[in-house]
Amino acid sequence: MPTPEGIWEAADLPARRLAGVALNPSSPEDVLLRLLADGPPAVRMVLSRDRILPDAVVEAVLRHPDTRTRSFFARNPHVDPAQRARLVDDPEWFVRAHLAEAPRLPAGGVYRPLPDEVVVHMISTYDNDILQGTVYRQISTALERSMPTHPVAKVRRWGVGRWDQLPAGIQAALLADPDKDVRESARGSARRYAQSQDPAWVERELPDRSCHARWDMLMYQALSRAVVDNVLTAPIAEEERVAIAGNPSLPTDVVALLAGDPDPAVRERIAHRADLGPADRRALAVDPDPRVRLALSVHPELSEEERAAIDYEIPAGGCFQAWRGPTVPRDPQHVRRDANSGHPLLRRKAAMDRTLPPDLMERLAADEDLGVRVLLAQNHPDAPASLLLRSFLEYTGHERAHLTTRPNFPTAGLAAFADHEDPEVRALAARDPHTAPATVERLTRDPDPAVRGALARHPNLPRPRLTELLDDEELAHETAANPALDLEVIQRLVAMRGRRA
Repeated sequence: MPTPEGIWEAADLPARRLAGVALNPSSPEDVLLRLLADGPPAVRMVLSRDRILPDAVVEAVLRHPDTRTRSFFARNPHVDPAQRARLVDDPEWFVRAHLAEAPRLPAGGVYRPLPDEVVVHMISTYDNDILQGTVYRQISTALERSMPTHPVAKVRRWGVGRWDQLPAGIQAALLADPDKDVRESARGSARRYAQSQDPAWVERELPDRSCHARWDMLMYQALSRAVVDNVLTAPIAEEERVAIAGNPSLPTDVVALLAGDPDPAVRERIAHRADLGPADRRALAVDPDPRVRLALSVHPELSEEERAAIDYEIPAGGCFQAWRGPTVPRDPQHVRRDANSGHPLLRRKAAMDRTLPPDLMERLAADEDLGVRVLLAQNHPDAPASLLLRSFLEYTGHERAHLTTRPNFPTAGLAAFADHEDPEVRALAARDPHTAPATVERLTRDPDPAVRGALARHPNLPRPRLTELLDDEELAHETAANPALDLEVIQRLVAMRGRRA
C-alpha cells in the first residue's frame, strides 16, 4: 500500500491543482463532494486529512468506500476529535489502527483527546497490537486519572502501570479486584515495583554487561552497597558514576564522595540532588566547572541571596518549545516563587506553566531573558500578540514556527517584514491581509521556496500572476488553494480533472 509521501510524489500537475482546490477555503461544498467522489488519491488524501470539513463532506468521508480515504480522516488533526471518533467501529482494521494512532502534528502541536467513552470502547474492543502505539496521546487527563478505579475492568488494567504513584487504598483494591486479569496485572506491577526497591534483587539481577536494563537499574532502582562499590571501583563503563549520581537510593556518604568526583559530569548530576548537604552545596557553589555551578544555582534549598552569590552563566541559545505540562498541577505558590526569582532558569520553569495568573504573565512577558519570554509565548494560552511576534523575531531555535499557531499571533502590520533577511520572517507577510498586491507578487518570486509557496496563497495576489502560477510546476498546488481564485476557475478545473486546456 503506498505511503502518503508516495501518493503525493505520484500525483501529476493536474492532480496537484485539484489538491489545491480541495484545500481552498472558497471551494463550495458541492465541489468538495465531487473531489471526494471522483478525485485521484492525492486529492482525497489532502481533502480528508489536511483541513476542517463541512458536515456534509464529513458524512461522505465516513461512508467513503476507499479504506485509505477513511484512514486519512482518522488522522486529521484539524477536525473535532468527536468526528474522527465516529470511525471507532470501522470494518477495516487499517482505519481503526489509524484512529488509535494519534494524528501527526507539527512541532509543538497539542493533541486533543478523543471522547472518553470512545477511548474506553477502544480499550475494551481493540486488539493490543493496535493500542500499543500512540493512543495514549489521545487520552484525556480526567480519564487517565480515573483508570485505576474505572468501572470497566480492561480500563482498570491500564491504570496499574504507575504503581508507585497510586494511593495505598487503590493499590489494595486493585490487588483484590474481582477481575482476574486486573488482579494479575496489579500483582505484576506490585511485584516489579517491589523488586526495583529491593537492593538484593537488583544486585542479583543486574546484567554484567553494558545494556539498557543495566543503565535503567543503575539510574532508578534501589542499589545495594556492593553494587555502588563495584561502580565506584570497577565500572563496566566510565559513565556509570554519572548514572548512579542521580539515583535516589545512593547512600549519604557516597553522595558526599561523588560531590568531589574528578568528572564534572558526575558533580553536575550530584548538584541537582535534593538531599545534598550544606557543606557539599557550598563546595559545589564555587566549583571550577561552570556547568556544575549552574546546576547548583537552582538547588531548591538555596535562598535567593545564596543563588545570587554563585558565579553562574546561562548558556547562549537554547531550545524553548511548547511543553505538555505535568499531570499534577504545580503548587501555585511554588510557581509564584519561581516567577519572582532572580534566576532565569527558575523563571523559565515558571513561564512554562499554562495557568500563570495575569500579573505573573505580564511580569514574565517583559522579562530580560529570551528563554523566559519565548517559553511563555510557546505555552501560555493568553500570551499577548506583542510577545508572540517579538518571540518569533528573536528566537530561531526548535519549534519557532509553533509561535505562529498561538491564538493571539498578530496579522496586522506583518507586511513590514517583506524585505527581512530571514525568509521565515519574510513569509509573515503572507499572514497580513493588507500586504500590497505588488509585494505579494514580488514575494512569489522570492529565492526561498517556503516564502514563494506562502505568498502564492495570498488573496491579494494580482489576477494575472495568479493565472500564471496555475501552470507553475512548483506553485500550482499552493495557487489553486488561493481563496481569491474565481469560482468559475475552480469549477472548470474540477470539470476538466485539473487540466487547464
